[in-house]
Amino acid sequence: MKQAVHFGAGNIGRGFIGALFSQSGYQVVFVDIADQIIDQLNEKKEYRVMLATDAKESVKIENVSGLNNLKQEEEVIKAITNAEYLTTAIGPNILPRIAPLIAKGLAARVEKNDEKLYVIACENQISATDLLKGYILEHLEEATKEKVLAQVSFLNSAVDRIVPIQNNEGSLDVLVEPYYEWVVETSDEIPHIEGMTIVPELAPFIERKLFTVNTGHAVIAYFGYLAGKETIDQTLADEAIYKQVKATLGETGAYLINEYHLDEAEHQKYIDKIIGRFENAHLNDGVTRVGRSPLRKLGHEDRLVRPALQAQKAGLSYTNLAKAIAAALMFDFSGDEDAVKLQSMIQKHGAVQVLQEVSGLEPTSALTKEIVSQYGVLKK
Repeated sequence: MKQAVHFGAGNIGRGFIGALFSQSGYQVVFVDIADQIIDQLNEKKEYRVMLATDAKESVKIENVSGLNNLKQEEEVIKAITNAEYLTTAIGPNILPRIAPLIAKGLAARVEKNDEKLYVIACENQISATDLLKGYILEHLEEATKEKVLAQVSFLNSAVDRIVPIQNNEGSLDVLVEPYYEWVVETSDEIPHIEGMTIVPELAPFIERKLFTVNTGHAVIAYFGYLAGKETIDQTLADEAIYKQVKATLGETGAYLINEYHLDEAEHQKYIDKIIGRFENAHLNDGVTRVGRSPLRKLGHEDRLVRPALQAQKAGLSYTNLAKAIAAALMFDFSGDEDAVKLQSMIQKHGAVQVLQEVSGLEPTSALTKEIVSQYGVLKK
């Protein structure tokens, strides 16, 4: 049986990427440090993916196993040696940590297996696979590096599926929304995976997704948190916040239409479809889950700051994006380490310096001034 090695046995790994590999006839080897999940995968060798719908349909996922990368390094290297695909869904910040082990696996593979390997980082990050590739190459000698580059295809991708916090303590089963999108950039023919879409240029797809789905999700979360809402669908039931979300996605949409020559009516349909997904009460998705890690989400290339900067450069409106960034600065949820750190930074240095340090925004820029103005209004 063909084999796929997937780093990240969490809910997204099991409920999305790993599930698609299994449904495409692959033996899926999940690599993670969570002992309980790894043990269950090896014991049960199956789990269910449940859809957040009225009918509550579910799909059985079979031919799965697990390895602990901290305790079973040699076994992970062997799995990489025999795999056809290697994928990740672990968060962009973890990619540098797993790169040394992947590098060892690739070095062993090119000595023993001359078949093509396809590496795809399935993260909410532009060019995540390119980043992973760079981290991996840092750990390879020149001769090995040449072999790896000749034999391994590193493919960027865009992924989209809402996987809420689960009430599945002790179970491998995962609740997911019915909708998903996995777009991979390549001009080559690659082994077929059910549900994967191949495109020659990814940029329009990844930015459309990031600046509609991820931006919209973040806007709902941060304004919902300020309004004392519990879940994403409850937040959207608030008319004022609903209008704020629509206005913000109108700004990101104007940039996307301008940059990639998208059809305006079609993009509006896409926005409406995305908002409809967020309104799914079956997901019961908490605003604090979606709003977590504000330091990353306020990054220069991430879902709030990048579209605001691009809109500014194009001479388009960015007022609502600035307001959303201001709302993110106010995310003070004590259960999130990132949020606590953000508030400490603001208290010590002020919002302007935090925007410079975290978001790469110059203190004198028009965007910074607009964010600070909106921040002052929200603080009242």
